[in-house]
Amino acid sequence: MPTYRYLRDALAMPLNYNRTGEFIFPSIRGVFDKISDPRSKYYLYYAPHENPGGICVAFGDSLEGPFSDYRENPVIDRHLNGTTVSHVSSPHVVWDAATQQFFCYFHGENTVTRVARSRDGINFVDEKPILSTRLVPGTSETSYARVFEHVLPGRNNKYVMVFMGVKGGRRIFYGWSPNGWDNWQFSATPLVNPEGDGLTDISGPTVVKRNATTYIAYHGNDGRMRLTEVGNDFRQENHLGVFHSPIASDRGRVAAPSFGSENGTEYMFYEAGARLSARICIARAVPGGAPAPSASARGLGVPRLLAP
Repeated sequence: MPTYRYLRDALAMPLNYNRTGEFIFPSIRGVFDKISDPRSKYYLYYAPHENPGGICVAFGDSLEGPFSDYRENPVIDRHLNGTTVSHVSSPHVVWDAATQQFFCYFHGENTVTRVARSRDGINFVDEKPILSTRLVPGTSETSYARVFEHVLPGRNNKYVMVFMGVKGGRRIFYGWSPNGWDNWQFSATPLVNPEGDGLTDISGPTVVKRNATTYIAYHGNDGRMRLTEVGNDFRQENHLGVFHSPIASDRGRVAAPSFGSENGTEYMFYEAGARLSARICIARAVPGGAPAPSASARGLGVPRLLAP
């Protein structure tokens, strides 16, 4: 992994929607080559976690930021199809080329992960649940999901999901789907366990592809980000240690990384600070440091080998 250095806070303040003063789980997405007449080159999705939450989007023409929030946030609120939940949070947005739509994955409540879709990345419809604790036996939470294109041998899938499940501590689990929208299946066995890092809890996973293999990046209860190799078939668990630690302004915690690249420079969007008081920051890879993961050269925030 490269050495990342704090560049700036991601969001231009004050915000039009700021109910709780805390923001988590950034998801950076390049849209300029996906839709006609976008509001900017990049859309940054994020949310507060405290009730009522709300999936929000901000706009920027460079990964350097800062990003200006959408005046009509939230784009998804807690009033869902047929139900109202206490909050919605942890957005992750992908572009599905087969249907020419954006899929937004998010949780609400902490026990249910949902998906909605959009043609323009702003107006989301057809929300539905796709994961709950009943689908992963023994868990009491299933949330903070990210989804990537990645084929697992013998699973007849196009997409994989990595998410946090609470089962004797917070662990990383995974699932797979042929299209990212439905027919999801989930492993009852954790993909990454905190004991391998000497921790009790890990969360905020994302998939990183490089060196012809696959890794999971995530944060632990000590406030640092780590990397574990799981292999292209998700059958390994090779803990590789810390790749990013908090600086003073991070207030002891860095979490939930989302990667992107622009003009050959690598960036990491992440949340900094304690739970319920976090903010979203941008870090930039230090020139001449370790080689970066294979993020899209178009700044899509998705490793190149996982999504074209």
